[in-house]
Amino acid sequence: MALPEPRPRQLSLGPLEREILEILWQLESATVKEIHDRILADPNRELAYASVTTVLNRLTGKGWLACDRHGRAFHWRPLVSREEAQMLQAHEHLHRFLSVSSPDVVAAFADDLDVASLEQLDAITQRLKAARQKREGESCT
Repeated sequence: MALPEPRPRQLSLGPLEREILEILWQLESATVKEIHDRILADPNRELAYASVTTVLNRLTGKGWLACDRHGRAFHWRPLVSREEAQMLQAHEHLHRFLSVSSPDVVAAFADDLDVASLEQLDAITQRLKAARQKREGESCT
């Protein structure tokens, strides 16, 4: 499975940004009021309406959301699904992990892995080998 395109310009998310994205993934599209009401459904929570608007604008600037006007109301919608976001963030974490660039450091983690994790790594290795062989086969044509 390929990484989604287009991708958000900035992958890092704060806690409130994550929470608002979760709400939008559930609702698929929502107004600031709908999101604000969802957050305030928790009686122990306080959050200004303007703060929700600010976060929505920030997420739009980062490339996570789009805003559409429907009459007088603005509706926000995610540009990336929850699954695509997980894939992008895992990809980013993997690149940061591998940037250590020392096979000894990376291999040191293997000592702490359980059998299921090792089986997952073996499966990943097989997929990587297949992808590499496919690429090499395509470059010859």
